[in-house]
Amino acid sequence: MTTTSSLTTVLLDVDTGIDDALALFTAALSNEIDLVGCTIVWGNVDVEQGARNTSEVLQLAGHGDVPIALGAAGPRDGSRAVFSPEVHGADGLGGCADRAHAPVLSRDGAADETAVEMMLRLSHAHAGSLEIVAVGPLTNLAAALDADPTLPERIRQVTIMGGAALAPGNVSETAEANIWHDPEAAQVVFDAPWELTMVGLDVTMTSLITDEHRARLAAGGAIGRFSSAILDYYLAYYESFSGERASGNHDALALAVATGLVKTTFSPIVDVTVDCSDGPARGRTVTTLEGEWGQWPERDGARHRVVMEVEPGFEERMIELLATA
Repeated sequence: MTTTSSLTTVLLDVDTGIDDALALFTAALSNEIDLVGCTIVWGNVDVEQGARNTSEVLQLAGHGDVPIALGAAGPRDGSRAVFSPEVHGADGLGGCADRAHAPVLSRDGAADETAVEMMLRLSHAHAGSLEIVAVGPLTNLAAALDADPTLPERIRQVTIMGGAALAPGNVSETAEANIWHDPEAAQVVFDAPWELTMVGLDVTMTSLITDEHRARLAAGGAIGRFSSAILDYYLAYYESFSGERASGNHDALALAVATGLVKTTFSPIVDVTVDCSDGPARGRTVTTLEGEWGQWPERDGARHRVVMEVEPGFEERMIELLATA
């Protein structure tokens, strides 16, 4: 795409599983977004598979020219990487990844640079206008801050899909998966002096993709049919523990909040810290929303916008965009 003042310039940091794929399709197809790069982090799948999945999705969307760069292969503290095949399938795309045709990218990535190098380069190329939308573990962002602590001066906003303020976690009673995967990296990102918006389970689990949505996608074009196929696996996972074929629209909703595709109706600015202990609450996002009895006044000096409510209807618009592509 050609960048104009009417477009939001976005770098997506992804660990491409099924919900990441929906966010990538949305970013590539929206006429309001200029997707200038994708950095890949471990998470749903290993980083190389994440890169193959990202490349496949972008090519299917007609945006195979978007540069991709590989990043962290495991947590900041050097511990073993844990993936999510039960949620996204062994290939991250519900068994639908085209291993025969998707390119196997080197550690340097398609853009011949690392994820950190891409983040820093794009921060200079789009200084003051670049939106970083991170929908996996925050290992790449923490590494970029290590490499250049001035990075926040050039970033318009960071939006993460991760955390839970008042909602329960999805990998433990209190922790959401992206934060739990690398709490130390998440704390570095929350500590950085930039505008940060947290789109967590409190709101993503209210934006539901249903089997009716999947059926509408199946009746669409190539992108719709592919999205329907991967969602079949995803919805089956959600049905296995909730009894309903409906999933949260996690990553695409974070993209939508960052780019104005959906308006927030309640998003107080509070303080967020991450539990980096080795105890049962590891990975929990601790917010000053707690204990306010629903009043949740904004705190002086707080820097973290926590999205609790958005206007309804985004998932309908997203499904229409993908089904008619």
